[in-house]
Amino acid sequence: MTTVSAAPDRDPERLVRAYADLVLRVCYTYLRSTADAEDVCQDTLIKLVCREEPFRSLDHERAWVVRVAANACKNLLRNRAAHAEVSLDDVPEPASGDAPGEGALRRRDGRVLDAVMALPLPQREAVFLHYYAGYGARAIAELAGVSENAVHQRLSRARAQLRETLKGDYDEFPA
Repeated sequence: MTTVSAAPDRDPERLVRAYADLVLRVCYTYLRSTADAEDVCQDTLIKLVCREEPFRSLDHERAWVVRVAANACKNLLRNRAAHAEVSLDDVPEPASGDAPGEGALRRRDGRVLDAVMALPLPQREAVFLHYYAGYGARAIAELAGVSENAVHQRLSRARAQLRETLKGDYDEFPA
């Protein structure tokens, strides 16, 4: 059994409180499934809590958490593509509504969330990391493994697509 450090900055409760929502949203952005996002979120938080090596700063800690979550999601998507199978996630939900939690996410952000989730994954990733997680283009480039110019291009294309999709509803959407 792994022992977790008792240092205040490594307190498991603090880590979970600080990152659970961020990690869940990162995972949902990639996976589009509440159940899968929760599974990967839990795995990511366990890795964080069990990590023995200290972080240089809170920014480094946060970047590490986002990168681990994103990589776990990409691995899951890759594994699914390599081992195509029909899962219960592919079966339509009953007419009563979305899976628990998914409906709340969708209602809260409505059409904007639907429009963002319809973007191609590279654009969706850039939008989420920039607008929700607050990362700049350089940090997103490092996390995604692409150039800073590629991040600017992804954001620009995403904004154009969102402007078109949400035309009339959100005319003040940034250029």
